[in-house]
Amino acid sequence: MTAAESIQVTQTTVTVTITEEFQIEGIVEPTILRYFETLNAGEFPTTAALFADDGVMHPPFESGIVGRDAIALYLQQEAENIQAYPRQGIVETLENDQIQFQVTGKAQTSWCGVNVTWFFVLNRKRQIVSTQIKLLGSPQELLALRREN
Repeated sequence: MTAAESIQVTQTTVTVTITEEFQIEGIVEPTILRYFETLNAGEFPTTAALFADDGVMHPPFESGIVGRDAIALYLQQEAENIQAYPRQGIVETLENDQIQFQVTGKAQTSWCGVNVTWFFVLNRKRQIVSTQIKLLGSPQELLALRREN
């Protein structure tokens, strides 16, 4: 390079947004993947928006929570420090063009982890009609969880 030649250096700032993309063995349904993604991100109104208007969530130790607003409120009160780790799932077609998904994995709180099975039923619009969350553990483990909640 001669003195007459010059090099121009431009500084560029690059911002990269990293989002955790869920992959559940056996499940490719975007609604199910989005459920876990928004739940773990604490975006509870967005999680609730995945439900049908009259959708029902059946959490452990609770009666059914009906409707998006009630589900969002419940999640804000009860799921703040919970992380879901879905691992694998199976899909089954039901009557009336509904699809059932069974997903197994683990839920982690700040003080313990427990194996979980989530059951989802989606309507033909791919909205969650119902979800049931079952904790899998010994009776002693489940009683201890209930007492600490």
